[in-house]
Amino acid sequence: MSENIDLADYVPSETEEFMNPRQRAYFRSKLVAWKNEILREARETLDHLAEESANHPDLADRASSETDRAIELRARDRQRKLISKIDAALQRIDDGTYGYCEETGEPISLKRLDARPIATLSIEAQERHERREKVYRDE
Repeated sequence: MSENIDLADYVPSETEEFMNPRQRAYFRSKLVAWKNEILREARETLDHLAEESANHPDLADRASSETDRAIELRARDRQRKLISKIDAALQRIDDGTYGYCEETGEPISLKRLDARPIATLSIEAQERHERREKVYRDE
């Protein structure tokens, strides 16, 4: 269900109908590009880890290499979770719920979506959510 819409120099505007076909195409393009970048970086990490798997005779070198490997793998795990959030956002574009707050059903601001295209809550709902989390953490 891809819409052929020219997105060169397009910036979503508050004056347009919210989540019109052009906005949906804009955010789809942004999400797909982000996902492709993460996948490219993941391939580079795997290539790097394969090259680095040489056995280091020096114990300090081996420990340093293992620490670097653990850090890279943790970063990749975070990115794997991010890919699932990107996929969920793409699914919301397909089913027509993208851009609407999961808590209130109100539109999420275009500025927020542009900055964080995987957002599922409006800024107000996100702030309420974070305040509730802080209260539970502090107890």
